[in-house]
Amino acid sequence: MDFVSIRVITGDVARLVEFYERATQVRAQWATEDFAELRTPGATLAIASTRTVPLFAPGSARPAANQSVITEFLVDDVDRVHRDLARFVADFVTEPTTMPWGNRSLLLRDPDGNLVNFFTPVTPAAIAKFTR
Repeated sequence: MDFVSIRVITGDVARLVEFYERATQVRAQWATEDFAELRTPGATLAIASTRTVPLFAPGSARPAANQSVITEFLVDDVDRVHRDLARFVADFVTEPTTMPWGNRSLLLRDPDGNLVNFFTPVTPAAIAKFTR
């Protein structure tokens, strides 16, 4: 098995895609007006319209209702990313902070309120864990 993507359901695909394109500097690949993907070497962030939900099971997902999942992006310099994001991100949850497990993390909310973490490993153990 290989974990390949996470899908976010939204009421405004264009707005959320624009946010993630700006935040990650990755261009989305659009399949339809209801579905786009931002592909990175490690995984894909899929963004889909509420109109796609009935294709799986009607009522099974609701936009802007996440209270438990954090989407994470490994970056080279989280402090630089914070400065760049400060130009357009309205909801920072936590400024860059070094966590006990060795990552320097920046937690924010996307326009739908989903939690997003940008992080850089800073301790030797964390750096070793993410060395590719």
